[in-house]
Amino acid sequence: MATPDNLRAYFDLADQLIAGASKEDLAEAARLLALNVAHYRLMFGALPLENFFDMLRAQTINAETAELLSAGKQQLVGGLGIVLGLDEDHGATDIH
Repeated sequence: MATPDNLRAYFDLADQLIAGASKEDLAEAARLLALNVAHYRLMFGALPLENFFDMLRAQTINAETAELLSAGKQQLVGGLGIVLGLDEDHGATDIH
């Protein structure tokens, strides 16, 4: 379950990694995440991205949205960790 503290921790960590990454690193992370989305789409069907865009701008969130945002930030942090050479487990980043 995503708590406000670990949701905030992932947002903060993602912001730190983004701030320290080069433009090329960010492009590589975007390509890696695009492959994840493409794999999901092939396995399970299209993602309704327009709904997710609205979630990112919401002023309040429910528990389901918090879980989704937390999982998304985990993917972002994991992808950046791989690209930046920080994640030896290749995407298994977890905050406790």
